Amino acid sequence: MKILMYSTFDFEKPFIEKAKHGKLELVYTSKNLNHDTVDLAKGFEGISLFTSDIANSTILEKLYHLGIKYIALRTVGHDHIDLKKARSLGIKVANVPEYSPFSIAEHAVALLMALNRKIVLGQKLMEMGDYRLDNLVGFDLHGKTVGIIGTGKIGSAFAKIMHGFGCTLLAYDPFINEELIQQTKIRYCNLEELCQSADVISIHCPLNVDSKYMFNKSIFSQMKKGVVFINTARGMIVNTEDLIEAINKGIISAVGLDVYEKERPIFFKNHISEKFTDHVYTILRSLPNVLITGHQGFLSNEALQGIANTTMANLNAWAYNSICENELEK
Repeated sequence: MKILMYSTFDFEKPFIEKAKHGKLELVYTSKNLNHDTVDLAKGFEGISLFTSDIANSTILEKLYHLGIKYIALRTVGHDHIDLKKARSLGIKVANVPEYSPFSIAEHAVALLMALNRKIVLGQKLMEMGDYRLDNLVGFDLHGKTVGIIGTGKIGSAFAKIMHGFGCTLLAYDPFINEELIQQTKIRYCNLEELCQSADVISIHCPLNVDSKYMFNKSIFSQMKKGVVFINTARGMIVNTEDLIEAINKGIISAVGLDVYEKERPIFFKNHISEKFTDHVYTILRSLPNVLITGHQGFLSNEALQGIANTTMANLNAWAYNSICENELEK
């Protein structure tokens, strides 16, 4: 069973090889799936995709005619594939519904702590020989109110960490997690109340029609002045131009991002000898109170092994005509 693994990184190959079993024959390519690379799938029965791959209607049609019958996503999210089109073509699609929620939750905490205690700024000043403590004052997280958008596995993991810091927790999610309430005393409320009350806001919800650009000028204007804003979920949940405006107005004191709404041509690539053509991103990354990481929240040994294990299990379920609980339907 030949499978083409699109967008594979050198760091993930050992985890995939460790998880590989059965009759799978894997071929790796670092290239993203797009209109220019779709023909690489010729001669394969299945492919595996990452978040940087594009599987729109046109590409899926081409994949179908090339003989592709199965797509194994190495991601939780599936907004980069047209599921309805795949289903109409009879191409099965499976995702990795969970791997290590702690990896992304802990990364969100790392962004928060680095921003609050001015870790990056302090390091830059020291490298220049400036060991003064001016402009490096942060605040105690203990006793602060933290607003959490989405209390699924990742949001719940983040909530438990913040509870350990002694924070008061607010949540916005249509699905109430009773167990989390018992464990952390988190209180569910509407988005407006959360924004008006929270000292820290962290996004952990999926991208869908309801959450797309949920955070915009209207919502930012309702936030408590000086809030710290963290997004490790999906870039298009936030309107970046409105975010920049809220930063410049002093509504938001610091921003930590592991995602960006137009990240596909930027993240996971080497731009050392290039200039960014995305004007909005150029402004965003130049702001001194903004800390951006390149979609690396999943980058832990445990998460990478979890992704590999589930991806290989999904592929083997298809190869051996077994039931795969992770297949997606639209």
